[in-house]
Amino acid sequence: SPPCPGDSYGVLPRPCRALVLLNPQSGAGRALEDFQVVVQPMLAEAEIATTVFITERPHHAHEKVRDEDLSQWDTLVVMAGDGLLYEVVNGLMERPDWEDTMKKPLCILPGGSGNALAASINHYAGNDHVAKKKLLTNCTFILCKGLHTQMDLVSLSTASGKRLFSFLGFGWGFISDVDIDSEKYRRLGNARFTLGTLQCLAKLRVYQGRLSYLPAVPEQGTAPAPRDPHAPVTNGQAGRILPPTGTEAAGALPADSLLVPLCQPVPAHWTVVPEEEFVTVYAIYQSHLGTNLLMAPAARLHDGCIHLFYLKAGISRVALLKIFLAMARGTHLDLNCPHLCYVPVRAFRLEPRAATGIMTVDGEALACEPVQG
Repeated sequence: SPPCPGDSYGVLPRPCRALVLLNPQSGAGRALEDFQVVVQPMLAEAEIATTVFITERPHHAHEKVRDEDLSQWDTLVVMAGDGLLYEVVNGLMERPDWEDTMKKPLCILPGGSGNALAASINHYAGNDHVAKKKLLTNCTFILCKGLHTQMDLVSLSTASGKRLFSFLGFGWGFISDVDIDSEKYRRLGNARFTLGTLQCLAKLRVYQGRLSYLPAVPEQGTAPAPRDPHAPVTNGQAGRILPPTGTEAAGALPADSLLVPLCQPVPAHWTVVPEEEFVTVYAIYQSHLGTNLLMAPAARLHDGCIHLFYLKAGISRVALLKIFLAMARGTHLDLNCPHLCYVPVRAFRLEPRAATGIMTVDGEALACEPVQG
C-alpha cells in the first residue's frame, strides 16, 4: 500500500526514457563510477533507457533543463547531491511552460555528500535507515518500480528581489555555517558534516534578527488550517507541481498568496518570536537534513507544511552537541531542551539585524538579507 495514505501515485511508462543529470565532482567524486556500476545494470533490467548528461560547471544543469526540449524523456534523474536538484528545480521553474514541465517526474539518486532528499524518500518508503551504496541501491529500486507522487515546493523571496524555489530547507546560523564551512572537506563524504559541526561548535556564534511565522495549526485550537488552493505543490520521486487555479497569466509563476511584501509588517494573525538572538534557524520541508540527521520526523513529502526549528541564544555547547547526536535517531525533541523550539508553519519570515552569517537554501549559499517563504 502507498506509504502516505491519501496521496495519489502515478507510474512511469515501460519502456521508459530517462535523462540523467550527473555531476562527476559530487560528494567524493565517485558519482559517475557508482552510476555505471550500481545504477545502470538495474535500469537496463527495468527497461529504462538513459541519456547521461555530465555537468561541467556550476549552472550547467540549470541552463540545460531551462532551455532544452524535454518532451523526449519520461523522467529527469539527478545523480548528485541536493545542490544539483536545486539547480534543476529552479531551471524548470524559469521555463515559460513550467506548469507542464513540472508535471514530469523527477528522481533523485544520491551521489553527493549531502543526500537529504534521497534519505527522506528512503524513509517515507518505509526502508531501514541506510547510507552510501545501500541508499543508492534503494533509490534506484524506487526508480525501477516507477512509482511517483507529489512533493511540496517552497517559494522563497528575498529583499533584493530574488524568487527561489526550494524542495528541502532554508537555514541561517549554525546549521548553514556547518554546511558551507565543511565544503572544504567534501572528499570525506558525509563525515564532512561531523567535522564541520565540531569546528562550528568551537566558535559558537549568536545571530540577531526577527523571526515570524504563520502557524500551520491555529495556536489556540487544534483545527488544521485549510489547504490554500494557490499553494504550489510539487512531486516527489520527486517533482510534479500542480498549477494554481485562477487568475495568473499563462506562464506566470504561482502567486505567494500567504505573504505580504517584505517592506510591510507581517499580517496581524502571524506569530512574532519574542526572542531576537538565535544560534540557528532552519525551515525544513522533508524529514532528513542529511543521511544521518532525521530532523523533522513528522514531515511527509506532500504535507503542505514547513517544519520550522530555531535554537535560542544561551544554549551550551554540550546541550547543542546532545541535540545533534539525538538527531541521528530523530529523538532531539524528546530532550525537551528549553532552547530548542519546533513549530509546523505554512509561511515564515526572517529579518536579520545585520548582514552577518550565511543563509542557505537546499544547502547552497545565499547572501544574508531578509527573506520569506
